Amino acid sequence: MKKIELEIVALSHSITQTHSYAVVLGEINGLRRLPIVIGGFEAQAIAVALEHMQPSRPLTHDLMKNFMNAFAVELQEIIISDLQEGIFYSKLVCYTENDTVEIDSRTSDALALAVRFGCPIYTYENILENAGIMMDDGNPKKKEAVGGVEETGAPREDLSAMNIEELNNLLNEVLEQEDYIRAIAIRDELNKRK
Repeated sequence: MKKIELEIVALSHSITQTHSYAVVLGEINGLRRLPIVIGGFEAQAIAVALEHMQPSRPLTHDLMKNFMNAFAVELQEIIISDLQEGIFYSKLVCYTENDTVEIDSRTSDALALAVRFGCPIYTYENILENAGIMMDDGNPKKKEAVGGVEETGAPREDLSAMNIEELNNLLNEVLEQEDYIRAIAIRDELNKRK
């Protein structure tokens, strides 16, 4: 089967499931999008890597990357290989000096690792046909994020109404709570004012 390359185009609160997020993958040089519902911890792991943030301690996916690097295992690519009853199945394609191995993975974990390794993300035509969304040329039906991360659908304090001191205090609070997705939104608001 021919593989189709995807990239992460947005990360947002899931409209359909509370306490969940959706990562939206976009077809490279195409108009189709593949939304995948993921958990909050995995969403934060992806957001941290997308925004090149450095947590004070390694997150689980950072630990996995460090472990793989220590044993000279490279993540070559991830493949979203199957869709059964609304659940996506993925594989990590890893190689060493002597071998190439495919390892079963949750799609959210595979995406968090792909961002860290900078490796390509692939799927197959039948998965895009069954679960993909076609975007109108130049007129997407879903709002896409600038810089790859977006938050929608959740009540948040109005960051634009806060002063710089309040924003800095809030940023420190959310970083202590390791809520990196909120931290990105606050950081972006602070950067707009500089």
